[in-house]
Amino acid sequence: MAAGVSEAFDAIGWSAPWLAPWRTLGQPVAQQLQHDPAVHRALQAAAPPALPVGFVPQSDLPEGTAYEQYIGDTRRVPTRDNLHDFFNGLVWHQFPHTKRRLNQLQAQAIAADGVQAVRGPLRDALTVFDENGALLQAPDVLWQALRSRDWQRLFIDLRPLWAEARLVLVGHALMEKLVVPRKPMVAHVYPAPVAIKSIANMDAWLAQEIQSQPWAAKPFSPLPVLGVPGWWPANEVPGFYADTQVFRPPR
Repeated sequence: MAAGVSEAFDAIGWSAPWLAPWRTLGQPVAQQLQHDPAVHRALQAAAPPALPVGFVPQSDLPEGTAYEQYIGDTRRVPTRDNLHDFFNGLVWHQFPHTKRRLNQLQAQAIAADGVQAVRGPLRDALTVFDENGALLQAPDVLWQALRSRDWQRLFIDLRPLWAEARLVLVGHALMEKLVVPRKPMVAHVYPAPVAIKSIANMDAWLAQEIQSQPWAAKPFSPLPVLGVPGWWPANEVPGFYADTQVFRPPR
């Protein structure tokens, strides 16, 4: 593995709160990459037996073939030796039914319409969630404040209620970006029932929840993730949420 790539994996802060659901799986895979730099092999070695896909090097993707279509046709995920594809593989491990559902809908849209210069509404929404999505389990009053972008109420007035909330990242690009956290980073959040406790049950529920018509409308709420109480020490400082370039008022 090139020095710069190795340093990128070394930079992953596995103690960060957003990586809590991923640490047990992800940290050993990252450590394996110190001995064998091929990300596809490390992901494949850690894959559970029932995983619906395998991981192959990026060179296996034929020229001119759409990535999503190739996965749909072959059940193999072309994988580069970088953080982006590393986190993508971890999401396949933890949310296999969800990832399979996202891929099915993407592949169906490509089969019907081809690869367009601009994605249609459904493909765009699926890509947004796949790259930057998250699930939020939270009391209704927090959701009301989030949907109205009432940041003062969401993060200050209702701050104690965040102890009852749970935010689980699903977007692999967002996880990659959070290796070097910056205040403007935003998740596209979808509501999950608070009764679901395990990631496996959350995965099964979400795979059923992803349906073409409602998801084409992007039923997500933007959430600056480093504003979540307990996720970033800087958000305890007065004035953190007054930054309207990040915590934007409603349109």
